[in-house]
Amino acid sequence: MANWTFEGLNKDGKRESGTIQASTEKEVRRILRGRGIRPKKINPPSILEFDIGEWMVDKGFAKPFGPKELMHFTKQLSIMINAGVPIIQALEILYKSQNHPVMKRAVKNIAKDVAEGKTIAEAMEQQKGFDRLYCNLIKAGEAGGILDTILDKLAIHLEKQEKVKAQIKSAMTYPGIVTCVGIGVIWGMMVFVVPQFVGMLADTGQDPPAITQFVIDASEFFGNYTIYLLPALILVVVMISAWIKTPTGKVVFDNLMMRMPIFGGIVIKGNLSSFTRTLATMLSSGVSLIDALDICIETIDNGVISKDLVTVRKKVVEGKTLTEPLLKIEYFPDMVSQMIRVGEQTGQIDGMLEKVADVFELEVNELVEGMTKLIEPLIIVVLGGIVAAILVAMYLPMFMAAGGA
Repeated sequence: MANWTFEGLNKDGKRESGTIQASTEKEVRRILRGRGIRPKKINPPSILEFDIGEWMVDKGFAKPFGPKELMHFTKQLSIMINAGVPIIQALEILYKSQNHPVMKRAVKNIAKDVAEGKTIAEAMEQQKGFDRLYCNLIKAGEAGGILDTILDKLAIHLEKQEKVKAQIKSAMTYPGIVTCVGIGVIWGMMVFVVPQFVGMLADTGQDPPAITQFVIDASEFFGNYTIYLLPALILVVVMISAWIKTPTGKVVFDNLMMRMPIFGGIVIKGNLSSFTRTLATMLSSGVSLIDALDICIETIDNGVISKDLVTVRKKVVEGKTLTEPLLKIEYFPDMVSQMIRVGEQTGQIDGMLEKVADVFELEVNELVEGMTKLIEPLIIVVLGGIVAAILVAMYLPMFMAAGGA
């Protein structure tokens, strides 16, 4: 937002001028109408006051805010509400402290809507980035007069979700970097180093061994076709990515990921952790089980698990307990299902689901650590073995020639 200057006539017909803080000329005119002023002249803000963030949001160039920005916003709002700060004032403070332009615009719009009489949940529903889970919990908090408690739960929920994602991402970053560097080194050897040996081998006048000939042929292939392979590889990646975004492709890809050794366990338990914690948060906030399952289905990113949860919801609607359909899901641990059954019998299902989510998060952490310890040396051995095989293939004819001499 920036300062716009204006000149106009008020209700009494007297000339009036001043400055208004706004994002667009349209907003300035709306504010002036609200004050009963008929504008004659509106001057835009000087270039020194130009807000690049607001401009990027207006033009659609700004990146939408993600779970991390939403988590920080929720924690800060929770702290202020718990401290007794009025909601409008809390939103104004958060607006001024926001660095992300899209989140800044969203907070401004929420504050404006709340000031005009809308509930916080209604205002958030109008903004992109506040999903159904978030808005429903805020609505439940407002209805029950426990908004501060709900915000605390939301902040913890988002923080734990981000923690699991960060663990998986950090576990895959180092192996990914090592693999890319290793592939680059191997490509460089095949394209630039191996051809240097070919001329030396030609001078010996002997037929190269099979492994040497294979490496030479591979080197010629990469040297001649790399310029075509790279665009083809990019095209294949783009096509696969587009296919994965389709409903059928999503289910097939997720099913494949779930069947992978070690990594499949991380995918399953990470998603089940998200499901159980989301369900626990919803139920403890007073949301009905059916509505909570609906929201869980929307928030789960895995197509296979989401499809299975649709079946679970259908069985619950038919009168079954939550445990009965969960026991029929192959990848859902029996021990966890029994824990949920105990929660249903004791009327403490939300608390039991929280414990289940903690168990899943602990198992994800252990699996990530185990995968990291296993995959790093495996990648190094495989890439090192390929490099060693290339070198042996190139030096082998020389050793053979020296032995024959």
